[in-house]
Amino acid sequence: MAEVPKREVENIEFVFEVMGSPGEGIDAVDLGDALRSLNLNPTLAFIEKLGGTKRRHEKKIKLEEFLPIYAQVKKEKEQGCYEDFIECLKLYDKQEDGTMLLAELQHALLSLGENLEDEQVEELFADCMDPEDDDGMIPYSPFLARMCDRPDQLK
Repeated sequence: MAEVPKREVENIEFVFEVMGSPGEGIDAVDLGDALRSLNLNPTLAFIEKLGGTKRRHEKKIKLEEFLPIYAQVKKEKEQGCYEDFIECLKLYDKQEDGTMLLAELQHALLSLGENLEDEQVEELFADCMDPEDDDGMIPYSPFLARMCDRPDQLK
């Protein structure tokens, strides 16, 4: 079994209870969502390399198979973190006051890197975004703090 601390194994077991079926595990199409719910941030390409699928019911991943995957993703250096994302969004902060245009953030999420779909961006904004002001500006730090599950960074 992979070297995963007991507390993290408990969190993984909870994710499997919520996302999977008892004894069967989780569907491989949900591998990325399971890892992200455990505060990891693998790329889509890395998820596919680890055994994630694009269609439901192709493959199941049992807890025993998931633990080494989790340990491998946790060791991965190319994930990005809250601080990395803050530095990226500072590039859009023209007034250097911790805000940026909501439209610019939406454009970045829809077209740069591993771009998201419109529905994914809408859901992300609904879950994590403060309302924009009259000029279309949003504070990006609280958005990232919620997105990266970093309550210590909320002001």
